[in-house]
Amino acid sequence: MGAPLSNAAPTDRTLGGPERQRDAERTRAEILDVATREFADKGYSGARVDEIAAKTSTTKRMIYYYFGGKEQLYVAALERAYTVIRSIERELDVEHLDPLDAIRQLAELTFDHHETHPDFIRLVSIENIHRAEHIATSSTLSSLANPALDVLARILQRGRAAGQFRDDVDALDVHMMISGFCVFRTANRHTFKAIFDRDMLDPARRAHYRRMLGDLVLEYLTAR
Repeated sequence: MGAPLSNAAPTDRTLGGPERQRDAERTRAEILDVATREFADKGYSGARVDEIAAKTSTTKRMIYYYFGGKEQLYVAALERAYTVIRSIERELDVEHLDPLDAIRQLAELTFDHHETHPDFIRLVSIENIHRAEHIATSSTLSSLANPALDVLARILQRGRAAGQFRDDVDALDVHMMISGFCVFRTANRHTFKAIFDRDMLDPARRAHYRRMLGDLVLEYLTAR
């Protein structure tokens, strides 16, 4: 990757005059939309800033201005992808629910998100290939983990207090169980279909798998 073209802010003339300037947040969002698809489809190494710029209504110079470079753009795409699911988890209103129902809703929320955000699954898989070296540079991503786990931990605490859940439950283990099912179903869809001739994203089986996930988690939590 070559050096950034310039760190200087684009001028009105560069953008074609002030009447054509786009809102900065809207421009960033458009760049991130395209970048997410490119990184998800081609990986970090295969994606090119030139191609990302060509698929947006902005320029390579603007991408460098907003993000600094390819690695920073990739990290920003990861941050936004994780922020979406973590925000949904934190905002889930489960405090009034019975702990059993709350856990099932949290599991189903993750199921729904991962099914409808395949780019998120691919980005996570790609970052694991790179041994999380890019995520490790992001303070944003490290700050997202605990608030999301806090929601799960509170549900588990209520369930233990009510005598519904086993005492040796760890919130991160439950998170891993839920994520493992949801990620596998999406990430391994094609190989699973090729080997077993079953599409795990077949709409006819969706309700079955969604219910299965909740049953699995609750069976673990209530096992004595």
